[in-house]
Amino acid sequence: MKVFKAISPLREYLAARSSAGQQILFVPTMGALHTGHVSLVERAKADGGEVVLSIFVNPTQFNNPEDLEKYPRTVGEDLAAAKEAGVDCVFLPSVEEMYPCGDKATVSLKAGKMAELWCGASRPGHFDGVLTVVSALFNIVGPDKAYFGEKDWQQLQLIKRLVLEQHFPVEIVSCPTMREADGLAMSSRNVRLSADERLKALCLSRALEFVSQGIGQQLALPELLQKARVMIEAEGFEVDYLAVINDEVLPAETAAEAVRVLGAMNVGAVRLIDNMPAGFSLNVTDVNQNNM
Repeated sequence: MKVFKAISPLREYLAARSSAGQQILFVPTMGALHTGHVSLVERAKADGGEVVLSIFVNPTQFNNPEDLEKYPRTVGEDLAAAKEAGVDCVFLPSVEEMYPCGDKATVSLKAGKMAELWCGASRPGHFDGVLTVVSALFNIVGPDKAYFGEKDWQQLQLIKRLVLEQHFPVEIVSCPTMREADGLAMSSRNVRLSADERLKALCLSRALEFVSQGIGQQLALPELLQKARVMIEAEGFEVDYLAVINDEVLPAETAAEAVRVLGAMNVGAVRLIDNMPAGFSLNVTDVNQNNM
C-alpha cells in the first residue's frame, strides 16, 4: 500500500495507473476508520481498479472549534486498517497541503437551498466546507467512481448535485449505512460516548424505525414525529431534528411522497445522526422495550 502526503506525486502515480487502464476508485474519509468505512473499500474493490482512500479531517466543515479539536485522529490504526482492507493507495495530506492559502479557504463553494434545513440549519457553513473539500479532492484524485455511505443522507444528495452542476466526470456510488448488531449506526463519533450513553443512544435508531414503519399507516406524519421525539427525550437527550423527507430532501407533505426519515440528536457533547428509508426495519433481537 502506497501512502502519499503531497498532491504532485499522488497525481503522477494515479495518472500512470489510469494510463495503464486502471479505474480510479475513491473512498474519501476523515479517518477514525470503522467497519462502515471498510465496507466502502470492499464495495470499491468489487468494482476492480486502483482503490484510493483519503484521510483528512477537514477544518472548513466544522462550525464548532471544540468539535474539530475532539474529532478522533487515529492515523496509525487507520493505515493498518486500510492496508488490511486492501486499499492500494492512501492520500494523507496536511491542512497546509489542502489549503495553501489558509484553512478558511479563500475560495469556497456554497451549498445552496438543499443545505438550509436539517444538518445545514444546525451547523451553518458545514456543507459549504464539505463541498469545498470534496471538490478539491475530486480535482486532486480524478476518480472514475467515488463511494459514500448513506448515513450522511443530506451530504450524499448534495455531493450528487455537486457532481451534476460542476460537471465532474465521476460516478457517485451510494452504499447502505452499516450498523452495530443492536442497530446503532456506525460513526467515528461513537467512540466518544460513555458506556451508558452508548446504550441509551439506541433510542435514535429505534425512534427512526418507529416513524419509518408507521409511514403509510393511520398516524399522520406530524404525530409519528412527535411520538419519536418523546422516545428520544425520555432518555434525556436533546433532539436536533426529526423529519420525513421527499426526494428533494424537503419535508414530505404526505406519506405517499415520503422517501426517507432523518434524525439528529445531541448526546452530551456528541452529535449523532441517522436516517432510514420509508418502511425500514432494523431486524435486531435485543431491543429494550422500555425505549419504545
